[in-house]
Amino acid sequence: MKALVLHNKKETLRLSEVPSPIAMQDEVIVKIKAAALNHRDVWIQKGQYAGLKYPCILGSDGTGMVMATGSNGDAHWIGKEVIINPSMFWGEDESHQHPEKFKILGLPEDGCMAEYVKVPAQSLEPKPTHLSFEEAAALPLAGLTAFRALFKRAALKEGEKLLITGIGGGVALFALQYAIAAKAQIYVTSGDDEKISKAIHLGAVSGVNYKKIDWVDQLKKEADAFDVIIDGAAGDGLNDLFDLAKPAGRIVVYGATQGNPSNIIARRIFWKQLNLLGSTMGSPSDFNEMIKFVNHHKIKPIVDKVFPFNEGELAMQRMEEGKQFGKIVIRVGE
Repeated sequence: MKALVLHNKKETLRLSEVPSPIAMQDEVIVKIKAAALNHRDVWIQKGQYAGLKYPCILGSDGTGMVMATGSNGDAHWIGKEVIINPSMFWGEDESHQHPEKFKILGLPEDGCMAEYVKVPAQSLEPKPTHLSFEEAAALPLAGLTAFRALFKRAALKEGEKLLITGIGGGVALFALQYAIAAKAQIYVTSGDDEKISKAIHLGAVSGVNYKKIDWVDQLKKEADAFDVIIDGAAGDGLNDLFDLAKPAGRIVVYGATQGNPSNIIARRIFWKQLNLLGSTMGSPSDFNEMIKFVNHHKIKPIVDKVFPFNEGELAMQRMEEGKQFGKIVIRVGE
């Protein structure tokens, strides 16, 4: 089969011939129609991720059609259009993933930037019928992360004031779309005024550019304070988020694109009795609930650009540039 292969760190993706996967017990083979990128793929390419191994086939996000199953691999899936849950082997405890068994598809296991991928049968859900393959491919990793952060960790309620940082990225945009459906009052931040305008057009109340010196004061003036804050940046900006949260507010951190903070103003946490919550990916139950939510509200993922299979490296470059608004998708099969 053909696959986009990363042969070593800091190398370009190359469309290569590789052996086709073989389904073992409780596994299925999915013929991939479309795959989507995440920042995780870029970090792996740069060699800035744990558990690196090369060569590898990237791609946590994928949709397609089930072609074969291994022994006891739920043969009823054969021929069905499916979406793949990349959050694998979560474990029995809904509160957190298993520290040793949990894996994310695309490293160490070969991912979806290939004509075929092997996954556990339990990782499948029917593809939402209102979505194209390209739209469905955009959903799994970022959509699941946003869903758990908003509804399982922050327990967002109708009418609450929500701040989403870094709008334009996949998780942030799904959080926006989900929160609109949940009837929250949503504010956003970005370093790009155009992305803020697009978010307001989608349904956000307002937004501010975090590159401006007075962005915190501007948000306080517009919204006062926030019940819930969803953040994927971390860094020293966390102290500003503590300042912007209401007393007993909930701040969910799902990533750290700005790295670790050099200092934490602890008194803002304890004096305001803040709830600082970590979140990553989600359980099979979370994934199933997310699919039901997307189906019920007919949510369509925002796709920035679709690249042909042979332009995988160009797709990676667009992700690294950070100019996208929505998910970057690779069309693998017709």
